[in-house]
Amino acid sequence: MQMILAIAAGGAVGAVLRHYLNSFAAALLGTGFPYGIFAANILGSFLMGVLIVYFALAGEGTQTMKASFLTVGLLGAFTTFSTFSLDAALMIERGQLITAGLYIGGSVVLAIGGLFLGMAITRIFLA
Repeated sequence: MQMILAIAAGGAVGAVLRHYLNSFAAALLGTGFPYGIFAANILGSFLMGVLIVYFALAGEGTQTMKASFLTVGLLGAFTTFSTFSLDAALMIERGQLITAGLYIGGSVVLAIGGLFLGMAITRIFLA
């Protein structure tokens, strides 16, 4: 039960953080492109890379904190594949094919790149 509560708490925090990031990005950059979700998915992937290497090398934190609250809960709710998919579909339906392609390609490449960057940076700091 402790793990379920940790996931729920992390999910609540992650979802609220994503909402504020999305709102901030829309206010700052406009709503013509889903900047907030784009940033959340890339930042969340980077942070996942940091956490995975940190937990592997430093070995600190309980399983509940590592696997439940931070990774599954917080980062799982902070990043969002369903909103990414909806944003891409809306751009395609509006005929914004180049923008949709940049969003889809950029999201995938930069999110995976962010994960590897987070892992590399954490390895350097923990070495």
